[in-house]
Amino acid sequence: MVVAGQAEGRLAAFLARWRDPLEDRLRAYAAPGADCPARLSEALTYALLAPGKRIRPMLVLMAAELCGADPTEALPAACAVEMIHTYSLVHDDLPAMDDDDLRRGRPTCHVVYGEANGILVGDALQAMAFQALSEDIPDGSVAARCVAALARAAGPSALVGGQFDDLSAESLPATMETLQAIHRRKTGALLTVSLELGGLVAGGTAEQLDSLRRYGAAIGLCFQITDDLLDATGSSEDVGKRTGKDTDKHKLTFANLIGIEASRDAARQWAGQACAALESFGERAGALVELAQFVLERDR
Repeated sequence: MVVAGQAEGRLAAFLARWRDPLEDRLRAYAAPGADCPARLSEALTYALLAPGKRIRPMLVLMAAELCGADPTEALPAACAVEMIHTYSLVHDDLPAMDDDDLRRGRPTCHVVYGEANGILVGDALQAMAFQALSEDIPDGSVAARCVAALARAAGPSALVGGQFDDLSAESLPATMETLQAIHRRKTGALLTVSLELGGLVAGGTAEQLDSLRRYGAAIGLCFQITDDLLDATGSSEDVGKRTGKDTDKHKLTFANLIGIEASRDAARQWAGQACAALESFGERAGALVELAQFVLERDR
């Protein structure tokens, strides 16, 4: 479920209007067909339909509307992003990676279904994402551009590369440059491509796509900083996942590197840069401006 308690105005109205259509489409994709083993289908549903903020798919829909399209046209792309995001969480929670037992307020996928099945759930979701883009976006050339964009964002130079460096950060220089380079890829890449996909489906101009990408890059760093702050200062009950683990593992995070107050200042600066990237859209970008504030103030 989309968390809209902190959202106001245009953002709240958008989330209320598109929450159910998004959840309905995700539910349809979570039932892949008769040849899928029942236990695997159950695990896919458990992972994909877990209650979450749905920020990434909503970014797809908001960007599509901002560029002049009916967000319904972007639902396959929105679901594809959420599938990639969910696969990354399922794999990130595995014992070989971050070894988490709580996600979105529930036991993680591998805790419920076993480690091997958790790996397979992630594998399936990744394939399902590209199937959704290639089969359910009617214009073949647009579908191809979306597939390429999402593949780049999920690949070794973006999401996976960022995850790799995050796991081996102790061998990298403990600097702000290192930290930003990790999270522009690990966190920012999917947020940025979410906006890009919405713009592509809508036939956005090169200028519009550039503005959306700059917003995405800035909001990605803001999102990661607040995530680090939540791990450092939040409770597991509020956040929905185990907190304090980054400090326990001495991970390279914004909170550990520059401290709590400096991290809060940095998050505010990135939120401001995100909003500045939308100036060419004028008042039509109101929902995305409010989303930046929501990311800045989120408590989970």
